[in-house]
Amino acid sequence: MDRNFVDLWDISPEEGWQIIKDAYEIKRGLDSKRYLEGRTLALYFTKPSTRTRVSFEVAIAQLGGASIFLQEESLQVARGEDLRDTSRTLSRYLDGIIIRTDSHKKLQEFAQYSNIPVINALTDMAHPCQILSDIFTLYETFGEDLRNIKIAYVGDGNNVCNTWLVGAGLFGLKLFVATPEGYEPSSLYYQAGEDLCKITGGSIYLTTNPIEAVKEAHVVYTDVWVSMNQNRKDEKIQALMPYQVNRELLSNALPEVKVMHCLPAKKGEEITEEVFEAYGDFIFNQAENRLHTQKALLKFLFTQR
Repeated sequence: MDRNFVDLWDISPEEGWQIIKDAYEIKRGLDSKRYLEGRTLALYFTKPSTRTRVSFEVAIAQLGGASIFLQEESLQVARGEDLRDTSRTLSRYLDGIIIRTDSHKKLQEFAQYSNIPVINALTDMAHPCQILSDIFTLYETFGEDLRNIKIAYVGDGNNVCNTWLVGAGLFGLKLFVATPEGYEPSSLYYQAGEDLCKITGGSIYLTTNPIEAVKEAHVVYTDVWVSMNQNRKDEKIQALMPYQVNRELLSNALPEVKVMHCLPAKKGEEITEEVFEAYGDFIFNQAENRLHTQKALLKFLFTQR
């Protein structure tokens, strides 16, 4: 049966760890099998992309497959064709589809009518490929101690934050999330993370105090405060300024803290340029790992069939 990857909870904790360990082997050149030989996948995007598009196209090519890039505005769905009809048509041509869109509901509808694997490459609610890759980056750094470190997410309770809640539950991690009042993550994703924590032993703590979240943290993670297609409001920027990842905030973390950012960064807002450059090597290793983790995800989805 075909598997979709619409949300991080579409895989089990055991499957998640297998993908992470496969990514480790793939990155080190210990697994170079061409798992997508003879297969064609499409990238169906409504939003601009750098890391997601390039990492997926390179991953597909290196796994022996072919890819087609489909900008939504160039398809008939942009002229009013039902999305479910587009899904049913593309399912006849392709072996899998990777979707980056502004609406999680649209992605869910597409997946409902598709009979090929559908992968979420970002929606307004979730970014599972990003968080899976980020957890691989931390596994690469901390190994099996990953479950014992303190991870702090500070900033806007957006799609990345939502998915971190599920990731903490799925992998049994200790996650502290600091967001201002009115900018909290989704209660649906929080509950999903909590439910998974009961199985894996993870823990999630929500606060409005960024210092509390960052105190003695091994990892501090942030993301842009204004996502694509969102209106930029001064009120939101002002509410989030105390959550900026700067030297002062980081002084509360462990001296050996790792700083993560999923990029692109709006330097001077969620992170200062000074801090970004100080931790740039780690941030760009995090970006590189999208390639290796997505290869492991594609291996998982297309060898389970």
